[in-house]
Amino acid sequence: MVRGIDVKITKNAVRDKRGKFVSLAESRTVSAIKAIRVIGKLGNHSHYEYTEADVRKIAAALTREIDAMKTRMLSRGGKEEVEFKL
Repeated sequence: MVRGIDVKITKNAVRDKRGKFVSLAESRTVSAIKAIRVIGKLGNHSHYEYTEADVRKIAAALTREIDAMKTRMLSRGGKEEVEFKL
């Protein structure tokens, strides 16, 4: 009977960790998508001046960060610094 309780506690802990992950992943992903959309608003030529090279640099920086996120989530890698300059 004690083993049954231990297993139940373990399953609840796993469920809590999963629920916490899902909740945070959803809210943070929505925030990231909104931030990318805000960057996209810089495309208004009547308000901003930029070059195609600027656009490529921004896209490359975002792509690098997505690749780093995948690496961190799929392996036990460490944290990386975020750097970006035009």
